[in-house]
Amino acid sequence: MNSIYDIWQSVLDRLTEQLTPTAMKTWFDDCTPISIDDSCLVLHSPSEFKSSIISSRYGSIIKEAMRDLFAQDFDLRVLSGDEIDEYAARKKAENSLPEMAGYTFDRFIVGNSNKFAHAAAIRVAKEPGSSYNPLFIYGNSGLGKTHLLLAIGQYIHENEPTKKIAYVKGDDFTVQMVKAIKDGNTEDFQNKYRNVDLFLVDDIQFIAGKQATQNEFFHTFNNLYEAGHQIVITSDRPPMEMSLLDDRLRTRFEGGLMADIQPPDLETRMAITRNKAAQLGLILSDEAVEYIAAKITSNIRQLEGVINRLTAYKEILNDVITTESVDRAIKDVIRTGTFIPTPDIIIRETARYYSLTAEEIRSQNRSKQVARARQVSMYLMRSLTNLSLQDIGAQYQDRNHATVLTSIRKVEDLLKSDSTMAGTIRDITSNINS
Repeated sequence: MNSIYDIWQSVLDRLTEQLTPTAMKTWFDDCTPISIDDSCLVLHSPSEFKSSIISSRYGSIIKEAMRDLFAQDFDLRVLSGDEIDEYAARKKAENSLPEMAGYTFDRFIVGNSNKFAHAAAIRVAKEPGSSYNPLFIYGNSGLGKTHLLLAIGQYIHENEPTKKIAYVKGDDFTVQMVKAIKDGNTEDFQNKYRNVDLFLVDDIQFIAGKQATQNEFFHTFNNLYEAGHQIVITSDRPPMEMSLLDDRLRTRFEGGLMADIQPPDLETRMAITRNKAAQLGLILSDEAVEYIAAKITSNIRQLEGVINRLTAYKEILNDVITTESVDRAIKDVIRTGTFIPTPDIIIRETARYYSLTAEEIRSQNRSKQVARARQVSMYLMRSLTNLSLQDIGAQYQDRNHATVLTSIRKVEDLLKSDSTMAGTIRDITSNINS
């Protein structure tokens, strides 16, 4: 099933089994599908009278057909006449915050592993700034932290559109701050985040160890907190496990509500699989849903990746969804065996940790920060891959194996004498594996 039109055709086939040809022609000939919007099938009929009849007389049949197709409940909305223009305008307005598009509480599947974080997020969305400030959501990559973060923003945007909302990733906060200092626009940068009603920060762990960034974030946090404005933060670990995080930030993060998200159980993974398939208009058998959920156990993003792959197979190759195609999709998405990161990933994540670019690490730049980042990346490449010293050197403009070995030994010596280096290696390794 490739599109909203295919889904609607399946619903019409169900209606045809229960209605006369005259009824079908009278009410549904000029009825067209518009979208599936947050578990709601949206249709359009030119006549207000017809749209009313479709909703009141045939709505239950349509919703039952949708439930049979996707194994979940759907609402029905039938637009009439020019209402479609108003609907399109509203959807455009909703997407004025592009990061939040599609991230709603309705689309978040709740299970035992995340129900506390979900309940806390809803409470914050309904009563921002009154309690649970800051809300700190943590857990491994791909479990839904960003979804909850942006769902809070989406909810507040829809219900209180005059509220000012700012969203930023931890590493982007650093990049923007450095650029503002370079361009002499620090006041504009500070106003961007200190004068909002809702501050959403994703992956805060990336500011740990960056002293100037932490100092700026501390003052931003204080300004917002003292003004009673809501702060929501996500991280891949709790504050106490961020060895390079300033104590004054750690205590402020821990002073709010901390909510963790664990990997979902089988039942929740099956529900997520069905929900994602429904959003993309893909019909999966119960056997296929259970098979996917049994194979992918710890990462929701991988579940979504498999569904995306299957949808692509269906749309591009007109492929029938079989066990073989599901296996192929799973193999494309998950890493089988031991994960061995590529040199590009190691250099990229090391560069991000040190607020540098991959090109700088690979270059001949000998500044202290770049040299240290280069040494760390070489150490990680030796530790996490099967590459020889010569192969590692080839990643850095053909440096010889002796230079690589010297860099690795410098990091090994620091691990023995400098406690912060162990935290650095652990943090970058965690980011690589995520």
